[in-house]
Amino acid sequence: MNIKALVAVRSGSQRVKNKNIRPFAGSTLLEIKLEQLKRIPELDGIVVNSNDDEMLRIASEMGCETVKRDPYYASNEVSMSDVYANMAENCDCDVIAYINVTNPLIEDSTISAAIKTYEENAGSFDSLNSAHLVKEFMFKDNLPINYDLRHQPRSQDLPDIYALNFAVSIISREKMIECKNVVGYKPYIYGIDEVEATDIDNPIDFEFAEFVYKKKHV
Repeated sequence: MNIKALVAVRSGSQRVKNKNIRPFAGSTLLEIKLEQLKRIPELDGIVVNSNDDEMLRIASEMGCETVKRDPYYASNEVSMSDVYANMAENCDCDVIAYINVTNPLIEDSTISAAIKTYEENAGSFDSLNSAHLVKEFMFKDNLPINYDLRHQPRSQDLPDIYALNFAVSIISREKMIECKNVVGYKPYIYGIDEVEATDIDNPIDFEFAEFVYKKKHV
């Protein structure tokens, strides 16, 4: 079973400008993630898929495979489902470990353990997807969706609802093309803690993640 990490980065991020290659803890999110993936012994290679020549140059200089993404698949209009299928079609391996650079706090050991768990359970599940517990009082259309408003539980007694964080998603190349997603028909929901799950989606996330990363690594 040939497993490669697939790192998808593009230019044109809207909420945090150039977040993949802007200064972060003395480096960049892209470089930190690639250095991390190079330390994961379970991986057979690293593929960086991007429309951005600078990001592809960085990846190439760090010894990674590179795939130049067609501009259509890097636009804000294209369906993410189509992007997933296109990236898988351009990734030469049996199994894809789809890893986001915007989750800089996930530990090496967590990624390695996730890959081993996928391999051990491949006969029962068709993907492994990292997620974190959400213990919040949630509403939809002005009504609670995870508890009885008139018999309110303690927050720790709320049902175990998991939110995908995409820090690590593992799926066969064939299944990723078929499903047009990194989540299969029968996913193994792989729980990680909220800190490791941190995903940079706005400037506050960026500052928080950088602060925590420096405390742990610098």
